[in-house]
Amino acid sequence: MSSVAAVGQLVLVVDDDQTVSDVVRRYLEQAGYDVVLAADGADGLVAVAARRPDLVVLDLMMPGIDGIEVCRRLRKQLPDLPVIMLTALGDEADRVLGLEVGADDYVTKPFSPRELVLRIRSVLRRVVCAEPAPEPTTLADGALVIDTGRRTATLDGEPLALTLREFDLLAFLMANPGRVWTRSDLLDKVWGWGVGDQSTVTVHVRRLREKVERNPKAPARILTAWGRGYRYETGAS
Repeated sequence: MSSVAAVGQLVLVVDDDQTVSDVVRRYLEQAGYDVVLAADGADGLVAVAARRPDLVVLDLMMPGIDGIEVCRRLRKQLPDLPVIMLTALGDEADRVLGLEVGADDYVTKPFSPRELVLRIRSVLRRVVCAEPAPEPTTLADGALVIDTGRRTATLDGEPLALTLREFDLLAFLMANPGRVWTRSDLLDKVWGWGVGDQSTVTVHVRRLREKVERNPKAPARILTAWGRGYRYETGAS
């Protein structure tokens, strides 16, 4: 595994299972990442405050402060910090809840450490490739404006607190208005995965609507094409 893109990038792994943490650390270090381990949610929050990581791998089920609460707190403090959740196989409700509180992606246990490294690389590639471009990078739809180079978004002049995947999804949809995209299309184009749990897209669309729509229950920008997918319509007030 190439480590070129990983040099200098710090990954925080928060998991109370020492065996899992050690295996993940070994694979990540082989891939070129710097790694910090935290044994529980409280230690994870302390670690983030001490040195902001480039990405957090967060176990869902932990004693004390669980992964859901840790993710919720991180989103309030650092909305653009990428978070990948580790969840137990079959716990769909918990996975959806993890996405709803702000996880960018998730991997189910038992998992392949190589798959986790690939997921981490996919998420962090978005950050690495997000350096300001020399050409204009602004996408505007009335009061909604995003800068894809600086990765900033505003609505009515006020900044929007978007997660990494929320920003990527919004930027993609705004750059391709009017076309219907299936959830499978969006997994491929935005997440970089040809296959996966399509509920990830559904939850991210719902979260985006809560932030960019005047009335999320009657969206005017991100519309559902029933039985097909989603499309972005410009001209919303």
